[in-house]
Amino acid sequence: MESHRALLAETDPEIHRALAGEESRQRCGIELIASENYAYPEVLAALGSVFTNKYSEGYPGRRYYAGQEFTDAVENLARERAKRVFRCEHANVQPLSGSPMNQAVYLAFMKPGDTILGMDLSHGGHLTHGAPVSHMGQLFDFVRYKTLCDEGGRIDFDALLRTARATRPKILLCGYTSYPRDLDYAAFQRIADEVGAISMADISHVGGLVAGGVMKNPFDYGFDVVTTTTHKTLRGPRGGLVLCKQRYAEAIDKSVFPGLQGGPHMNVVAAVAITLTFALEPAFREYCRRVLDNARALSAALLARGAHLVTGGTDNHLMVVDTVQSYGLEGRRAEGILEQIGISTNKQVIPDDPKPPFASSGIRLGTPAATTRGMGEADMERLARWITKALEQPEPTLLAGLRREVTDFCLRFPVPGL
Repeated sequence: MESHRALLAETDPEIHRALAGEESRQRCGIELIASENYAYPEVLAALGSVFTNKYSEGYPGRRYYAGQEFTDAVENLARERAKRVFRCEHANVQPLSGSPMNQAVYLAFMKPGDTILGMDLSHGGHLTHGAPVSHMGQLFDFVRYKTLCDEGGRIDFDALLRTARATRPKILLCGYTSYPRDLDYAAFQRIADEVGAISMADISHVGGLVAGGVMKNPFDYGFDVVTTTTHKTLRGPRGGLVLCKQRYAEAIDKSVFPGLQGGPHMNVVAAVAITLTFALEPAFREYCRRVLDNARALSAALLARGAHLVTGGTDNHLMVVDTVQSYGLEGRRAEGILEQIGISTNKQVIPDDPKPPFASSGIRLGTPAATTRGMGEADMERLARWITKALEQPEPTLLAGLRREVTDFCLRFPVPGL
């Protein structure tokens, strides 16, 4: 690896400088972006391996090119490990990331104009859950349900049932990108059964926490299809999994390939297989427990310092701060201030946000990456203090001092793989 880096420095010094700069940024700051984490060193090794060279269009035993002995072995390992980790009947490990993963499911079962019932984006739903600017949002009829903001973000399942009866969706979709609570999968399944919809859960954000057994698994409640990315709470490469009951396996596989994608990225599939092995270890379950403990600690510390949190707290790894109500700052301004002191967050819409997404009224925070580096509950209180001070008094001198404190603090916690 070092020889490769030396070669890169010689052949493309501009890219090498950017790479070195990113390594320094990660060492000297902390990622509190809920969708980011630090991959296992073994994952980084697989991503830079000779599997990058191999084109493996098709599925194990049914490839379109020769020379597939070892790619077949890798993909079969990834599929079997995914089934074991998530206790499901079938796994497709080829999706390139979260968006094509979900698109493959929609296209497997639906025709243009068919209805999907999913969570409203401003209440926590994801871009791929029917944003009007997305191709899927234009191709299918997405009907959206909301949460009850004054009741801790509870979902009104009586209202959801009425909507499902009225719209008769082909897919009932649950899952989120910025919803700080767990979901009542049993209630979703009952509604899907009543209206004859396929039940689908996108657990991309909590996939690792489900794998680690600290959050509920939709398959335990009868779900038909579950999707998850592999790079967030799972600590793997940027990829996606489509998990399903056996009766949907053929439709899903055909939708992924040849319906939506060409050949898989075998270096990523190898890295996914490695990631899933780690997910089976007791140490990973303990890691997931600490992610939740840290999230609760950070949430409590922010609330104690006067921050207003959407849903009033968290049941998972993330939280959303209403920065307009808390500090009089748009989300993009709050994000920029925190970046100046070495804390990476992301601007985030809040329920029924009056501001556009690029400005937004909040920021989203998450604890997976901080936990990966070994930070604990006492450290979450320290982070909450820095966040609050910076957003309450964003003066250059204060921010410069906080940046030094954050850097000194972060250098005590190594970044895996660096």
